[in-house]
Amino acid sequence: QVQLVESGGGLVQPGGSLRLSCAASGRISSIYTMAWHRQAPGKERELVASITSGGGTTYADSVKGRFTISRDNAKNTVYLQMNSLKFEDTAVYYCYQEIARLTNRYQYWGQGTQVTVSS
Repeated sequence: QVQLVESGGGLVQPGGSLRLSCAASGRISSIYTMAWHRQAPGKERELVASITSGGGTTYADSVKGRFTISRDNAKNTVYLQMNSLKFEDTAVYYCYQEIARLTNRYQYWGQGTQVTVSS
């Protein structure tokens, strides 16, 4: 069994910063892509940023230059540093990890953490 546990969400003023973390635990052989998605009220879930096992990153246009995704393979953890936060960044943020267990790959999601940008 594998679990993803997220932390770091909260309430922040516009222009502020938050750092999200997502740690995987359980029977893990290796982890491939890690990513953060978000879902705002009344909107579909969207990809925010992703990072491959080799360190390659992609970002949604809306967060480029403000958010940074990183990973610590020794800790099975993915981070999302969010700077210069805007009202429109308000959403539930979900982490995603593609995890290998023995010879198979599986997709896992975190429980979600609320990020609210408000003055």
